[in-house]
Parts: sequence; structure tokens; C-alpha cells
Amino acid sequence: VGREHKVQPKDIVGAIAGETGIPGKAIGANECAKIMTGAMVPDGADCVIMVEHTEVVSENTIRFVKEQTKDNICFRGEDIRAGDVVLSRGDLIQPQHIAVLATVGCIAPMVARRPRVGVIATGSELVEPSEKATGAKIRNSNGWQLAAQAEQMNCIVNYYGIAEDTETVLDALIKKAISENDVLLLSGGVSVGDFDLIPGILKQNGIELLFDRVAIKPGKPSTFGTGQKIRCFALPGNPVATFIQFETLVKPFLYKMAGHSFRPRTVRAKIQCDIKRNTEGRTVTLPVRFTAIDQVTPVVYHGSAHINAMCEADGLLFIQTSETSIKKGDEVDVRLL
Repeated sequence: VGREHKVQPKDIVGAIAGETGIPGKAIGANECAKIMTGAMVPDGADCVIMVEHTEVVSENTIRFVKEQTKDNICFRGEDIRAGDVVLSRGDLIQPQHIAVLATVGCIAPMVARRPRVGVIATGSELVEPSEKATGAKIRNSNGWQLAAQAEQMNCIVNYYGIAEDTETVLDALIKKAISENDVLLLSGGVSVGDFDLIPGILKQNGIELLFDRVAIKPGKPSTFGTGQKIRCFALPGNPVATFIQFETLVKPFLYKMAGHSFRPRTVRAKIQCDIKRNTEGRTVTLPVRFTAIDQVTPVVYHGSAHINAMCEADGLLFIQTSETSIKKGDEVDVRLL
């Protein structure tokens, strides 16, 4: 404390980050030199002290006014050493990875091609959001939701609009989408109603259906098939079911197509109320929100048509197939959205 040090002329010893960066002279005992943040430390220096921790005694002398200091020196190679792996095959590149690539001078990394995703909403009852929904008509939310979910993953999305429930219209639009995309997402028309025509039309277009239902609520009649150059997901018409099945089935699939093994972010939290259900056999998903850093409660949720509930949700709670109840205070896994 209070030690005085002689200041060397900065044009001889000092170094400014971004210039030549190499100090022109070493520092001796009881000497110091002014350098800018990020500059190379002159030979002979023990540490770097912050200018805020000094006061000027005279033109060539300063005094350190604190009791102690860290050395404030970054050593060469302390963050990345020669031979270190900074990114691995399959890593999802985010802004922090861009910084690492820039740091090591990798300006042209090998990356996967972005999947092309076609989106079709089916249903003669649908109109687009810009239109007035009169009579029995409802606005198409699924098509735009699916497009937004795929775009959020940085996929290339082709939106084909609404297809009415006729074989001619559906077949023509599906043929076009199959020819222009890697993955086709359809919503509606996959259950057992008179106008649920999608499974049959997919088969007519060379799509082999690998499954046509899943043990998840909501979203049981979710269908998946493959063709020569296309993969197809036909999802239910109820918007919450469509949203959840994209998150649980489609998202991991699209990431895997690009070489990335998706791991959803999951946290443990205590449930703040009792939850019961009457039947087993399917995994039930419930939208929940955090009331504290480690506590969650279900949002107001009226079923698979209640898409508003997802706007209030921070994550999804999965009630497993064999579970019939969860008690208040139990710890649960919450998949973050």
C-alpha cells in the first residue's frame, strides 16, 4: 500500500492493443509502464494494476492505493491450446460458437444443409388469419404455427396454404410439396373421420406409413411416413396437439437430419398442486409455468384446442404412462420451451 513506482515513457515501454503490440523495453525493479487493456505485458512485469487503483504523485511517479491486486494477466493458451477441439461434429452453432470460430480463424466450417420443410394446413373449414371467420369457419393457426416452429430452428420453410378436404386438391398440393422439400408437415385430416383423407393420399404418393398413432396426449393420431426423397409428418388438427407433437417428434427429427442430436433443456421443480387423471395408457403433457425458481404450477388449460394456454407456459410436464397422480410438493421434470 502506498508504494511509489517510476513511470517509464510510454513511447518506449508502453503497448497499445491493436498497434504493433510489442513493448520496446523491459521493466526493472520498482518500475512500471502504462499499457492499454489487452496489450502485451512488458518483460519483467509482475502484474497489471488497474488505473482506477492508482493516483499520480508526479509526472513520472504513481502510487498504488489498494492493499492487493490480482495479477490481471491472461497467459497465452490459457483459454484454447494447440490441439484442443473447440467444436465437434453435430454441434448446433450459436452466437458463442461463432465467436470461437472467429477466434481460431475458422471462416469456412463444414456445416449441414438446412432442411427444406413444406407446411400444409388441411380442412375445408379453415380460412387464413387475414379473412373473417363466418359461420362454421375458423382461422388457420396450425399452418403458421408449424412454419414459425420450423423457422425458429433455421429451417427453410415453404408454406403452401390451406388444402380443402377433397382428394383432388389434397393430392395436387401434396405432390407439389413432396417434389420441393425434404420434410412435409401436414395438420388435420389424420384421424378416423369421413374427411380424414391424408393417410390414403400419402400412400398413393409412394409414402410408406411407419406409424399412425402415438401414446401421447394430446396428439394420439400423429402419423409418420417416408418416401424416396421425402419424410412426412401428419399431425392432428387441434393446435395444442400440433404444437406439442412438433416439439416432441418433429424438432428432434429435423435436428438429426442436420447432424445434431437435440437434447431438450429439462429442469427439476416442485409441483404446487395435486394432479390426478382417471386413465392410464398414454403419456400426458401439461403446460406449466414457474411460480419460483424451483416451483411450477399448471396453467389454466381446457384441452388440446386451448392454444392460448401455451402462451402462458414456460415448459411442459410429462405425466408418464403408468402414473395416475402427482402430489403437491413432488419433484417433477419440466421440459423448457
